[in-house]
Amino acid sequence: MRIGILGATGAVGRQMMECLEEQQIIPDELVLLASPRSEGKILPFAKKQLTVHAVREEWFEGLDYVLGAVDADTSKKWAPAIRKSGAVYIDNSSAFRLEEDIPLVIPEINGSDALNHHGIIANPNCSTIITLMAVAPIHRISPIRKLIASTYQAVSGAGMHGIEELEQEVKDLAEGKEVKPSVFPAQIAYNCIPWIGSGKEEGYTSEELKMRNEGRKILHNPDMKVTCTCVRVPVYRSHSISVSVACEEPVSVEAAAEAISRFDGDVYLEDGYPMPLDTSGQDRVYVGRLRPDMVFDGGLSLFCCGDQIRKGAAANAVSILAYLLAH
Repeated sequence: MRIGILGATGAVGRQMMECLEEQQIIPDELVLLASPRSEGKILPFAKKQLTVHAVREEWFEGLDYVLGAVDADTSKKWAPAIRKSGAVYIDNSSAFRLEEDIPLVIPEINGSDALNHHGIIANPNCSTIITLMAVAPIHRISPIRKLIASTYQAVSGAGMHGIEELEQEVKDLAEGKEVKPSVFPAQIAYNCIPWIGSGKEEGYTSEELKMRNEGRKILHNPDMKVTCTCVRVPVYRSHSISVSVACEEPVSVEAAAEAISRFDGDVYLEDGYPMPLDTSGQDRVYVGRLRPDMVFDGGLSLFCCGDQIRKGAAANAVSILAYLLAH
C-alpha cells in the first residue's frame, strides 16, 4: 500500500502522519508532498526519516490513497491528477464538500457514505465535525428539526500564523506597543471576534453557513434549520460549541445522556464541563452542560469541545481511510 500526503509540512499534514501511526496504518511507502519551498525537508514517520518532495503530477502515480491537507484552490488544482492516477483522494479542504456525488464523511456518523465514492471523499469543516459528533446520538433518537450553534474557535484554526499573531500581540501589549493585526480582522489578544470567513447571504459568514450546509448532508437531513454564529477566541487549540436542538419528538436529558455516553468518539461529562485545555491533543469530543432548552419545547442544550486539528481535521481524515480499509 502506498499513501501520499498533499501538504505534508503544514500543521494538519504533520498531524495526519501522527494519526496514521496512532491508528496503526503503516503503508509500504508514504510519499510526502508540499510546495517547492519545502522540498528536501526531512520528517519522521514510523521510525524512519522521510524526504518531502515538491508536488508534481508524476508523484501521484502508483498511489492507492492521498490525504489532502491544503487549501481549496490547491486541492482543486491537483484533484484531477490524483483521480487520473487511480488513487482515492480524502480531502480536508472545502473544495468538494457540497458536491452532490462526493461523500462528506464523519465515520462514526455516516461512514457507509464513504463507500459510495468516485475517487474523492471530503472531510467536513472542523466545527461541523465537533458539533455533529455531539448531537448525532440525539439525532438517532429523534431527527433534529432545528439547531442553533455558537462556536468559540481557537486561533490555530487559522494555522500557525494565527498562533504567532496571538503570541506577538500579547508580547506587544505587555511592552506598550501598538497592535497590528494581519491574520485576524481585529486584535485577538484579550478579545473575541464574532467574524470568521467571508461575508455571504443575509449577513452570515462562509464559516457559519458550513454548519448548516454540511450538517444537512452528513445527517441526511436536508430540511434541518440551522443558525450559527462563529467567534474567534484567544485560545491556542480546540474549538468549543454551544448548541441547542429541537427534534421531531421531545428527547429527555436522561435519554440523550445515555446515547452520548455510548456513542463512539464521545465523552459525556455528567460532572464538570468540556474545556479546550482538557480536549487538546486527543481525538474524542467532550460533551457536557446537557440540560432542557428553555426556548425549544422538548429541546436540549449542551456544550461540546474538541481538538480541531485532530478530530476536526487530520484524525477524521485518517479515520475515513481506516474505514475504507476495514470495508
